[in-house]
Amino acid sequence: MREKTLTLHKLFDAFGEKKVLIIGDVMIDAYIFGKVSRISPEAPVPVVDVFRKTTRLGGAANVALNVKSLDATPILCSVIGDDEGGFEMSQLLFDEGMTTDGLIPGINRKTTKKHRVIGNSTQMLRIDEEDTHPLTPKEEKQFLTRIQEIVDNEEIHVVIFQDYDKGSITPTIIKQVTKWAQERHIPVVVDPKKRNFLSYRNVTLFKPNLKEMMEGLNIKINTNDLASIQKGIKKLHDVLHPQMTMVTLSEHGIAMQHDDHFSHFPAHLRRIADVSGAGDTVISVAALCIACGMEPDEIAKLSNLAGGLVCEQVGVSPIDKERLLEEAESAKSN
Repeated sequence: MREKTLTLHKLFDAFGEKKVLIIGDVMIDAYIFGKVSRISPEAPVPVVDVFRKTTRLGGAANVALNVKSLDATPILCSVIGDDEGGFEMSQLLFDEGMTTDGLIPGINRKTTKKHRVIGNSTQMLRIDEEDTHPLTPKEEKQFLTRIQEIVDNEEIHVVIFQDYDKGSITPTIIKQVTKWAQERHIPVVVDPKKRNFLSYRNVTLFKPNLKEMMEGLNIKINTNDLASIQKGIKKLHDVLHPQMTMVTLSEHGIAMQHDDHFSHFPAHLRRIADVSGAGDTVISVAALCIACGMEPDEIAKLSNLAGGLVCEQVGVSPIDKERLLEEAESAKSN
């Protein structure tokens, strides 16, 4: 799977040659920005005077946007609602120049939409519209058929499962798509959640955060103790048998386990504005590094850097490829 180490410039150029199949839960992130200067006379709540509204791609769609921002070609597969949100999702993808061929409308399903109210640069309220029930057998069959058509007709270099427990991914889909990928020698990377955590077996890279790993394995970990974290990762390997496990540790950086080798990379010091979407960026960078044959520790270092960069932006934002390259070169020279 892994090849000789590429220079950073060659690596970033190689991103543009890759096609990435992204399977998962898509959502729309809607933001209302305003100024707060008074309390409502009707109830003890702040009044937000709105000056801007915007909608952005979220969830697996934000992974697709990150992949595109790195100049690779994303092919997004998900089940959306046959509703206004589904139309809006398709339009947002179209506006970004991305295909909607992998989207299918579900039965009695809402397209997930998260409304965030930002007052004086601080998130004050979030309102969610969503359905999280698993796909019906009919939807599951239709979705697998669509995915197989894409796998059969496109040269896919890496598969990403971006799971948010919203129902688009089922154990059957995980098992079948992983089988197709392995038959074609395509690496599979996973950003899991609790519901399907134990269904992701024998994948190339498994990337939970620390909370997800504890919930998925039903274990307790001392978050300030690397030995405790390493012990948890070892249990994960014993249960799921991934080739690599990369655990994001929030302000403590990233841990990487491959074979019998464990590494920890501290977070880079940053002005953190919003952690939303950081995991989407991390999995996007990691997947492309794997598709380019990078070594595990180099994958973790670049993913760690990318996740920190997007946390400097308010709201979900994709990675800036040129800035990531500059920061990676600077980090390598220090």
